[in-house]
Amino acid sequence: MALDDMASGTPLGGESFPSSDEKSLLASHAGPLAGIRVLDLTRVLSGPHAARMLCDLGADVIKVEPPAGDLTRFANPRVGGLASYFIQQNVGKRNISLDMTKPAAVEILLELIGHVDIVIENFRPGVMDRMGLGYVAVGAANPRVIYASITGYGSTGPWRNRRAYASVIGAETGYTKAQCDSHAGAGDAATYVNDPHSHGDLYTSLECVGAILAALYQRERTGRGQLVEVSMAQTMLYVNEHVHDHLWDGAVSPDWIRSFQPGDYPVLTVSNGESVVVSGHPADRGTFDRFVEAMGEPDLMHDPRFASVSTRLEYLDELFDIIRAWALTYPDAASIEVVFDQHELAMGVLRSVRDIADSEWAIERQAIVEVPDRSGGVVRVPNAPWTFSDAITGVSGEPKYRGEDNADVLRELLHLDAAAVAAFTESGVLSARVPAAGASS
Repeated sequence: MALDDMASGTPLGGESFPSSDEKSLLASHAGPLAGIRVLDLTRVLSGPHAARMLCDLGADVIKVEPPAGDLTRFANPRVGGLASYFIQQNVGKRNISLDMTKPAAVEILLELIGHVDIVIENFRPGVMDRMGLGYVAVGAANPRVIYASITGYGSTGPWRNRRAYASVIGAETGYTKAQCDSHAGAGDAATYVNDPHSHGDLYTSLECVGAILAALYQRERTGRGQLVEVSMAQTMLYVNEHVHDHLWDGAVSPDWIRSFQPGDYPVLTVSNGESVVVSGHPADRGTFDRFVEAMGEPDLMHDPRFASVSTRLEYLDELFDIIRAWALTYPDAASIEVVFDQHELAMGVLRSVRDIADSEWAIERQAIVEVPDRSGGVVRVPNAPWTFSDAITGVSGEPKYRGEDNADVLRELLHLDAAAVAAFTESGVLSARVPAAGASS
């Protein structure tokens, strides 16, 4: 049965975008992307975080999940039938659930695509094409759509079909090796461990949103949408500020610190047990002088061990011992920061996430916000980091259950009535999982 036949009243394909006047009004009272609609076909992390950024910027984001649900729905901790991991990446999005192996589900999605500005997907190359939702099909359904595709290694090349997760990409792009090597002692073999944070996913999210916004701006001039592809592996090379150094084959002056080496910046402990990180290599030109002045040890300027950058690097352990002993003479982090600040050295306290979340800074800046957990409580998640002088941005709305907005979205955009939605649900094209009242898991 065709979708048109199941619609109530207005045929499909009608214009559903706000008018220019409506967009102008929205822009003055909401986020900078108010009036932009996004179809989020992604899962786990890279794509969902990119879509959440667009949501926090004011876009209407509709997350599409298969009947099995996003993998992160099954993470812990969880409350009210929702995983806190899922909540953090998907709060504020609307949610529909379709079985994309069924032709009718693909037809629904192609009809929805006629009413959106952006489509984001992060399947392996070829998967969307096989489902009938690749860029050729989507571009035909809506020539103005921005189709953002996140891949591991790109849609071309010998690695295009490899499975890619952040930990794998970190290993393949030199990140994991360089990170572990930097923590090995002189002459010691590094012990290789994976990073606990999914940098490859999150960095790629940022690059993806930057590309999407650029494509939207270009569309304002050309009227055309386009395919935007972002590779996780290329992203990790792009954001690695030391790639130039790893690929340098020439000589390097012994009188300069090579590529700044932030891995050597001091981590110091004061007498109450607090630890602090100082931004600056103590062997570097100028920075060494600041450390000496802060410590009130002018004789170190004439110590032959510390006469030049090269000798300071040779005796770096001894220099660190001197700095660490001096730091222990301060009662707390606040007192030593005063001294570092006087000598133009930036310093930060080594905190846990809970420490920073509960700090006066985070409270004042609303860096952490509470969102409903759908069972009468709240979950704390990070807020968006930007503020606009003429727009409202940041977390809004609540996390949704799988398929919770099936009826609302299909009625609003495709004009399907309750009977049509019920028929699609009965046939398995649509599905939902909304816990019964009082459910907690």
